Amino acid sequence: MLDINLFRADLDAATEQLKRRGINFDGEHFSELESQRKTIQVRTQALQAERNSRSKGIGQAKAKGEDIAPLLAEVGNLGEQLKAAEEELQGVQAELSAIFMELPNFLHEAVPEGKSEDDNVEIRSWGKPTTFDFDPRDHIELGAQLEQMDFDIASKITGSRFVTLSGPLARLQRALTQFMLDLHSEEHGYRETYVPFMVNSESLKGTGQLPKFEDDLFKLSGDSGYYLIPTAEVPVTNIVRDTIIDANKLPLKFVAHTPCFRSEAGSYGKDVRGMVRQHQFEKVELVQIVRPDEAEEAHESLTNNAEMVLQKLGLPYRAVVLCAGDTGFSATKTYDIEVWLPGQQKFREISSCSHFGNFQARRLKARWRNPETGKPELVHTVNGSGLAVGRTLIAVMENYQTEEGRIRIPDVLKPYMGNREII
Repeated sequence: MLDINLFRADLDAATEQLKRRGINFDGEHFSELESQRKTIQVRTQALQAERNSRSKGIGQAKAKGEDIAPLLAEVGNLGEQLKAAEEELQGVQAELSAIFMELPNFLHEAVPEGKSEDDNVEIRSWGKPTTFDFDPRDHIELGAQLEQMDFDIASKITGSRFVTLSGPLARLQRALTQFMLDLHSEEHGYRETYVPFMVNSESLKGTGQLPKFEDDLFKLSGDSGYYLIPTAEVPVTNIVRDTIIDANKLPLKFVAHTPCFRSEAGSYGKDVRGMVRQHQFEKVELVQIVRPDEAEEAHESLTNNAEMVLQKLGLPYRAVVLCAGDTGFSATKTYDIEVWLPGQQKFREISSCSHFGNFQARRLKARWRNPETGKPELVHTVNGSGLAVGRTLIAVMENYQTEEGRIRIPDVLKPYMGNREII
């Protein structure tokens, strides 16, 4: 959530920041609410002071043996006025809070202008797009030929946008997961973490999925109020909700493997074939909780950690910085890593690595104690996929295919595949 004090201090500057996102903030309405808040707050404080003074007078009168009934009646009337003022103040504050819960993060100054993914800017690439002396198949055709990937069975079991994997291909997905977890925990210094796959609404509010993006979530029926997680970012980042972290424990670096569940509201017609966009998929997620002055470096480091997975797998990719119109709600700056898919003859996103500043931390009330001041301050949060397992499986299948429709096993995965050479 944005700091409301930025709007109080310079409304025009804050409004201009939101215009980069294409949002026309109603500054006049905000100013009206702020004026109401100040007026009611002054009245509330005055009533509190008067009630305290009258209560003190009652104590003194009682000690002198005087009749305090009239004084009690006056205090009772003040109490009713104070309660009404407090309720009015809470109403205005709730309206302001509702407005700010719907506002996206301010963009980093380095984020390029633009309206869509077409305006994203490539910042680096690794490897050359894989070429073949035959027409490459996509993962759907390869999986069907191997008889180890089936969308029809999954549709019968559940519905569209699901898949079943079997045999060595299912093992390859497991191998990718284990490889990523080992790499990040053993070489990159992340703490492997197991978290719930269901969360409450407060957790989703903390990371920015609620209230704005409820249509993208799967909510469980009944009285639990639980949601299936759209990403491990939600439960992992909420580990630090309502906490004050010792400075010597920062940075906190977590890695978690979870399933992810997304309704993909509004995406119908996009990637309806195959595993690219599904309701259920798996990710290995990286999360860092850091001091504000270390956040930029953490963002670069985390992105490099995600890229290293692709380098070790020998998969060509490029990294782009998202433009203003394509940057996610909670992020101040995002790098997308896009892997080359020969079956589509294009780069496709396999990881988004985002720096959130203190946007999530303010919602989460996640703080650290600054040793220089001794006071709690908001942490900064950074996260990204390291990587999306299903899309990595697709990339391996398509980049390592043979003319016969088999899949060669990348060297780093062979120990996880019983030293198998090919599927």
